[in-house]
Amino acid sequence: MNTATQGLAPARSSPIPGLLLTTAIAAVSLWLGTLPWLQAHGISALTLAIVIGIVLGNTVYGSLAPRAAAGVGVSRATLLRAGIVLYGLRLTLQDIGQVGAAGVLIDALVLCSTFALAWWLGSRVLGLERNTALLIGAGSSICGAAAVMAAEPVVKGRAEQVAVAVATVVVFGTLAMFLYPLLYQWGVAAGWMPLDETGFGVFTGSTVHEVAQVVAAGRAVSQPAADAAVIAKMVRVMMLAPFLVGLSALLARGRHAGSGPRSKIAVPWFAFGFIAMVGFNSLQLLPARLVATLVDLDTALLAMAMAALGLTTHVSALRQAGTRPLLLAVLLFAWLLGGGLLINLGVRALL
Repeated sequence: MNTATQGLAPARSSPIPGLLLTTAIAAVSLWLGTLPWLQAHGISALTLAIVIGIVLGNTVYGSLAPRAAAGVGVSRATLLRAGIVLYGLRLTLQDIGQVGAAGVLIDALVLCSTFALAWWLGSRVLGLERNTALLIGAGSSICGAAAVMAAEPVVKGRAEQVAVAVATVVVFGTLAMFLYPLLYQWGVAAGWMPLDETGFGVFTGSTVHEVAQVVAAGRAVSQPAADAAVIAKMVRVMMLAPFLVGLSALLARGRHAGSGPRSKIAVPWFAFGFIAMVGFNSLQLLPARLVATLVDLDTALLAMAMAALGLTTHVSALRQAGTRPLLLAVLLFAWLLGGGLLINLGVRALL
């Protein structure tokens, strides 16, 4: 059964079997994500959920799809949007103040330059399908797998395109997690490191893919570096909502330029929910324990969405994607490392 068939279900199908399946995968992923070795290596529950989903999707899910497809679809669409909204509980407007104007400008420049480079290199130079390039660019420029999943409804990417983009985030984010601390230690030992621990933390937070990877890389340098890295990363995550709105407008404009009537902008309303949640969380009206519980719920919802993505992704489709998505991810990683460092140094020199 192909991806398109699995993604569709009869109107009368109950979503319960599929929801139970994605819930079970998410539960296993969340448990595995608490293991010290996996935490130390920045492997999050979301990464584990898509891996388990792909394994099951290419083995036993074919026989379960007729009954489970409806619930899997709910997990991939509705629960994903709910998860993105609740993601705002991880952030506050006060986070912006802690990194200052320089930190915000660094994040914005890294995001815009990385995404523009992904769009141009992927579509024009490497000849990738535009959606694949955009999804890889979203994951590299903002917040890894969560950004890929959030961008998917806007670009209308296929399951295998989303899976390829998530895979690049996992590979190069993991590489960065080990490389960045080594780079800092080597630079200090050689006497050429131009950033102090806090500055290097901002560099890490503005260029490494996943939040978990940022935490692991920052802690490997020092606690001040980790604190600065997390704050810079959270500000970068906060840019997800305006990014989605802008991307939707750009895609609608492009469709209009290429064919007669103007296309409507696919407004990602969940992005505004995300902003509203950040604003509400900034008021600190909820008890810290309740916020922590809601954040755990959010992680579970996103894990269910990633499980659904994995279940509807076929390895054959990933193989057909070839090496070009990987090459794009390599080039973007090189830009994040080299260009990101130049942006950090340039903005600090100016401000």
